[in-house]
Amino acid sequence: MKKRMFMLLIAVLLVAAGCAQKPKEGGTATPSPTTGTNQGGGTPKAADYKFGMVTDVGGVNDKSFNQAAWEGLQKLNKDTGANVKYLQSKSDAEYATNLTQFVKDNYSLSWGIGFLLGDAIKTVATQNPNAKLAIVDNVVDAPNVKSVVFAENEGSYLVGVVAGMTTKSNKIGFVGGIESPLIKRFEAGFTAGIKAVNPSATVIVNYTGAFDKPDLGKTTAATQYNSGADIIFHASGATGNGVFNEAKDRNRAGDKKVWVIGVDRDQSLEFGDDVTLTSMVKRVDLAVERISKEVMDGQFKPGTTTALALKDDAVGIPETSKKNVSADILKKVEEYKAKIVSGEIKVPTA
Repeated sequence: MKKRMFMLLIAVLLVAAGCAQKPKEGGTATPSPTTGTNQGGGTPKAADYKFGMVTDVGGVNDKSFNQAAWEGLQKLNKDTGANVKYLQSKSDAEYATNLTQFVKDNYSLSWGIGFLLGDAIKTVATQNPNAKLAIVDNVVDAPNVKSVVFAENEGSYLVGVVAGMTTKSNKIGFVGGIESPLIKRFEAGFTAGIKAVNPSATVIVNYTGAFDKPDLGKTTAATQYNSGADIIFHASGATGNGVFNEAKDRNRAGDKKVWVIGVDRDQSLEFGDDVTLTSMVKRVDLAVERISKEVMDGQFKPGTTTALALKDDAVGIPETSKKNVSADILKKVEEYKAKIVSGEIKVPTA
């Protein structure tokens, strides 16, 4: 009887230990993060720093925006040894809760990834004036928040040039996520780039209202392809995965060749060269890595906004574009890039 009770006690203790180690849904690049502050005084070590990021509803594996940000923190971890972690938000109600968890755990910097986290960042920053926070794609007016924005319209202009010179049907699609000033910048730049090289092209625009609904992306892409579009540019996070899936299905069926232009990351790495014409790369990874490193170097400047554009190589197209885009078109892209950087071309934002 005593032996049986002893074995039962051991089993209970093992289960309890496992539960205690189970993290909230999220991920970390180190198994046992440190406090994030130098408890012993003196010069902080890399392992004394902790950097956290809260995803929007698209999730860390959206193959787009959130994933790029996490890759930036993972590189910071690899290069410096700083601790990094993400928390995944299943709904907007979790934004403030997840940010607060990092703040209460004394993280060196807590990131909100995406404009949807603007209100949550503002709330948490106000409630915790000594905490350091940062946000991508929104400007939050708070003395302890660093804001980072990009000239998405400029990079989108370049992929518009590619689409306008590549299309055979003269019908090109744009699939957006939530209709907002941010995504409208993608649309405006893309349309302007198309019209610059192909004034007779028609641009079909649809917004899905979501960044986390691949099924909506697939049905929206199907509608646009059925309307004659042979290229679709998406700016819709994980919803855009459905756009790629629809294009792959159609190309396998062999009816006519269709293309997708990816967003934020080089999406040919995820979906293949057979369907990805090019991508509008937005270096969220570099921005997150660089500004996090500023915290470690004592150069972090909260209460300010960093604006990154084509002249900073913060937006543009990847090297892999040459696999499907002709040399003549890429030369034209470089010509328009130079005109944008010089100020000769002012790319619209709306």
